[in-house]
Amino acid sequence: MVLLLIITASHQQTIKADSKINDYILQNRIKPAQIQNQEGTFSVWQGYRYGVGHPEGIVVHETSEPNVTAQQFTDRFNQNWPTLQTYVHAFVDDNQILNIHNTDYTVWGAGPTANARFIQVELCRVSSYDAFARSLSNDAYYIAQKLIQYNLPDVAGQTVLSHKQTSDMWHETTHQDPNYYFSTWGYDMDQFNALISTYYNNLKNHGDVNWQNPNVIKVDDPKNSFVPIVSFKDDGSVYTVSGRALANDSSWYTDQTKQLNGVTYHRIATNEWVADTYKI
Repeated sequence: MVLLLIITASHQQTIKADSKINDYILQNRIKPAQIQNQEGTFSVWQGYRYGVGHPEGIVVHETSEPNVTAQQFTDRFNQNWPTLQTYVHAFVDDNQILNIHNTDYTVWGAGPTANARFIQVELCRVSSYDAFARSLSNDAYYIAQKLIQYNLPDVAGQTVLSHKQTSDMWHETTHQDPNYYFSTWGYDMDQFNALISTYYNNLKNHGDVNWQNPNVIKVDDPKNSFVPIVSFKDDGSVYTVSGRALANDSSWYTDQTKQLNGVTYHRIATNEWVADTYKI
């Protein structure tokens, strides 16, 4: 029987197993861009419903226009917002995070009710898998940083919402982003929330989005559908445990290691160990 339970350490966030893009971001330890403050021309300085400096969360948008950079959108909005009657706090692409309006004050991006509550960030469309991953990393980093800045919890659907969610809740806009754009990459808002949570917890607890707990290992056997485990006998030799194994691509908390014949084994239960050769 393959064990399906994933044991994780305190503060260790588990990305959804079916999120290959999140795995790509984390395994490659993609480093987000720094947030650049580039105050724009939006001249409406209005506090949130609970006052200046009191946002209640963040709305996630996407631009719906391919291959236009964060800087290009910033320039366009700064020139045309009085005509467009719309503005956001930030634009994010695969290279830059541009904060263009002080997040202590509201903007016009998702209808009156959402505007009075939330910071709003636009994700720019890109055309390659790696660029999409990097843009997600930048967007998740911006969102996690803003939640921490305003001492807000990370709660999907409450402090982090898609534009679609605000449209469905208050019916003041009809926009459905970023759902369709995400779907073109085999991605969804649940997976993005998982990435945001990983960044949020790692930043809050360790100051680094790519912090990795040395006591948590991820295992996989590319040649089989499961990872074997062993037990140690009293004489120090090992035998393969029958009827039990670890699921491929699963994470486990380990508190001890042992060496035998040049192989390191990691303890994942009282007398159950997995060879270092399966660690990924």
